[in-house]
Amino acid sequence: MLRRLRHTINAVDSELARHSARLPASVADRRLKALSTAANHSALWLTIAAVLACRKGAPRRAALRGVVAIAGASATTNLIGKPLFPRRRPAAELMSQRRRLSDPPTSSSFPSGHAASAAAFATAAAMESPVTGAVIAPVAAAVAYSRVHTGVHWPTDVVCGAALGAGVAWATRRWWPVRPDTTAASNHPAGLPALDDGDGMLALVNPGSGNGELDPGQWVGEHWPKAVVVHPQPEADLVDGLRELLARDRDSVRALGVAGGDGTVAAVATMASDHGLPLAVISAGTLNHFARDIGVDDPTSVAESVSTGSGATVDLGAVAIDGVPACRFINTASLGGYPDMVRFREKWEPRWGKWPAAAMALIRVLHESSPLDVEIDGERHRVWVLFVGNGGYAPRGFAPVWRPRLDNGTLDVRIVRADRRFSRLRFTLAAMTGALHRSRTYVERQVSRMDVVVRGTPVALATDGEVRRPGRRFSFTTHEKALNVYRPHTVD
Repeated sequence: MLRRLRHTINAVDSELARHSARLPASVADRRLKALSTAANHSALWLTIAAVLACRKGAPRRAALRGVVAIAGASATTNLIGKPLFPRRRPAAELMSQRRRLSDPPTSSSFPSGHAASAAAFATAAAMESPVTGAVIAPVAAAVAYSRVHTGVHWPTDVVCGAALGAGVAWATRRWWPVRPDTTAASNHPAGLPALDDGDGMLALVNPGSGNGELDPGQWVGEHWPKAVVVHPQPEADLVDGLRELLARDRDSVRALGVAGGDGTVAAVATMASDHGLPLAVISAGTLNHFARDIGVDDPTSVAESVSTGSGATVDLGAVAIDGVPACRFINTASLGGYPDMVRFREKWEPRWGKWPAAAMALIRVLHESSPLDVEIDGERHRVWVLFVGNGGYAPRGFAPVWRPRLDNGTLDVRIVRADRRFSRLRFTLAAMTGALHRSRTYVERQVSRMDVVVRGTPVALATDGEVRRPGRRFSFTTHEKALNVYRPHTVD
């Protein structure tokens, strides 16, 4: 049965290859040959990824997922597929000289590594950005076909390679979920002051913000010319100037605005909540998690919301350190390895840039971190990481990416345990295979408050990407309906 199937496949491959060989000479011969060569070692896809990575949002995520998918597809093809299923390549004489590659490959023909990488990159890009994927797909298809056209692969090599690559790309969802296009919902829409040209707004613009696509100071001047703009002074506390102006002109201030990353937004959100003022968020940081969740990652959305007065009421998380109220957080707080990673990243960022510094910081922390000995609500534990989210995050598993709701009155707690043998290895394997829900090294719970006592040396807390002062006792609570934010009503 298997011999007959293999004979049939070989016969079909031979016929299709001969049909391709009989195509008349054309300019496509030279172009397909050049395209096939350009895709060697995935150079073509890495170049496209570098271009996409220059743009924030979906294109950048498409580039990152695409590179990861290529790595997985290449490893699977070369380390598993080719050794297990050796196959002779088509005879060179099958194709005319004008089509042949100058340096043809000599490894097993099955499966096609070029087709696997092309399909992996195109599929991964489409998962993050359908438009980007649609643009890349014809190029990927041309690369895959070029391997048959140049006579170095049989058609089934290409088909199976493409299927393998697409499957690897799709499998990345198991440990790297795709964020949906929908924004977080709220059951508490709010009618907020409608401000013409920003009249009545006091806005803080972080001079360190800006993502290369938006100058926040210029944007505020163009869209809210009547707003009072505060630029923090060097070496001063970020919100000191905003606090002084608010204390002096409180009666004339109807809303606060902020342009910056999540750390800056959290600081101004605390002031807005304390003074009962609505908050307008201008997406001007690197990741902008909060702006994306409330549906204003495009600055045009917040401009329209401010002019119409549309908004919603959302929850805030809060933490007290050693009995002293320390801060509120809009996204997340964490103990363990993450604060150390933030410190290393900030130390190395001026020299290497943010993303390389973050990658090196993660590697160092995973290698050098020590577990924490803590009591969580009176129970003794040893943990690698303790994550606290403001509201329930999705998906389940240790890859919190988005929030379905902004007002469910809960803290999302996720813990990586260190009191199991080989806990880091077991956790990593479970995370990569999507089996965290069955792993004893991982705990999830949703609570309204939580007390954490660190036994031993005080440790630092990280909230919204900022490192707070060290402490031994951390009391986390949720403040329901604590903040009014401008956002389009259509996303509720």
